[in-house]
Amino acid sequence: MLGGQPIIILRENVERNRGLEAQRSNIAAAKAIASAVRTTLGPRGMDKMLVSGTGDVTITNDGVTILQDIAVQHPGAKMVIEVAKAQDDEVGDGTTTAVVLVGSLMEKAEGLLVKKIHPTVIGQGYRMGMEKALEILDELSITIDPYDRDTLVKIADTAMTGKSIESVKHKLDGIVVDAVMTVAEKKDGGVIVDEDNILIKKQTGETMDDAELVSGIVLDKTRISDDMPKKVAGARIALVASPMEIKKTQVKAKIHISSREQISAFSDQERATLKKFADAVIDSGANVLLCQKGIADAVAYYLAHGGVLAVEDVPEKDMKFAALALNAEIVNKAEDLNKENLGFADLVEQPENAEILKISGCENPKAVTILLRGSTDYLLDELERAVVDGTRVVMDVMEDRKVLVGGGAVETELLMKIHEYASSVGGRVQLAIEAYAKSFEVIPETLAENSGFNPLDKLVDLKNAHSKGKKNAGLNVFTGKIVDMLKEGVVEPHRSKRQSIQSSAEAAILLIRVDDMMITRETGKMPGME
Repeated sequence: MLGGQPIIILRENVERNRGLEAQRSNIAAAKAIASAVRTTLGPRGMDKMLVSGTGDVTITNDGVTILQDIAVQHPGAKMVIEVAKAQDDEVGDGTTTAVVLVGSLMEKAEGLLVKKIHPTVIGQGYRMGMEKALEILDELSITIDPYDRDTLVKIADTAMTGKSIESVKHKLDGIVVDAVMTVAEKKDGGVIVDEDNILIKKQTGETMDDAELVSGIVLDKTRISDDMPKKVAGARIALVASPMEIKKTQVKAKIHISSREQISAFSDQERATLKKFADAVIDSGANVLLCQKGIADAVAYYLAHGGVLAVEDVPEKDMKFAALALNAEIVNKAEDLNKENLGFADLVEQPENAEILKISGCENPKAVTILLRGSTDYLLDELERAVVDGTRVVMDVMEDRKVLVGGGAVETELLMKIHEYASSVGGRVQLAIEAYAKSFEVIPETLAENSGFNPLDKLVDLKNAHSKGKKNAGLNVFTGKIVDMLKEGVVEPHRSKRQSIQSSAEAAILLIRVDDMMITRETGKMPGME
């Protein structure tokens, strides 16, 4: 009010939460999101069933998949979900760990706020704790040979453990590692892996055990004529970008034909033009043709009589992938084909009862395909998620050459060492750093709880082992014993743990510092979470 007149600052449809109310709202949102995925953490985590509005069902324990399908309106909850997405984009694994850590950090901050510790002090303590955690993480990391296949298999195995596809995990481990090692390139003394060079294809109707690594490409296409061979050994493959048919003219034109001879000449010329397309392919020595555009029936006829297996309307992305796999060159016109730009493969075949074309046995391929098979779409989708996680973590380790042990060993070491560091700081910041250290307890506690063990007992056992200098001591979730995780082969990428620690702390600091929320809402709708 000013001079008896009201001053309207905000519109009527803007709801405002201030001070402790705003902070508690964000804390509650972060804790709710963390609790939604917490039970999926670890090898013995549970699955979630997600049903969309259209009735589509997804069964998974993949953190980012669950969070992407949850419809939320609360801005704090959306920020936590962004942490998971960033983790998935940067690393490909560790999304559940990152989200659970955010929830734990916000819960500890709630206790500090009750003690009247200012949010700025909490943020400062959390940042100092995060920087110390990253230092300790570097000290705990183990450097490996990027081409050490046994270690890479263990990395893939850890990432895929706990999925619904446990029965075929050991076969998939080798497939994933071999795929990544095949496409990895040495550059400037390091290793670079382009994830786009690994194609994942799914085929229903078979068992999961039939998954295989194809040194080439699998196309969702079939030959264009039944007269063409179903199988070509010693394939010489041509890749053509332009259509192999007579194009329509750009302008309207009329042809006046006054005699039967002219009709015959016109047809002969058209047939001769189409035959040239087929002859160009056959003369180049190719016995398989992949065409990005359409192929005329007449061209298909001549190709079939020449013993060529042809596929039309191949997507541009698949054409480029095939060029990498086959070490071939995509030509614009069929006339440009020659022996030098052909690709080579041991076998091209269209399997029985399958609407696919498999090109395998390429020499030194720069791209490979992982062909997954399963009896249902639900299994295939989960299989794909497991393979994506496996390939991403193997790529991370090959590029960084650093691994950390799992089983809650790293988190236990972090909480103990950061707690020691906090005592050297002093002041109110010390309380925030201690709270930051204590937030790491959530990981070993959750692993124990999800495995059916008493979380408090297992946390005490872990702390006891680490106090004796056993920095690799972690929880065996199957036996409940505290064992050396390095000897057990439970290892994960350094990059994954680093990203989850960094992103969770930064998100928590950002949310804690918010003391005023102004939410514009539609009339009749209240803000909140769905």
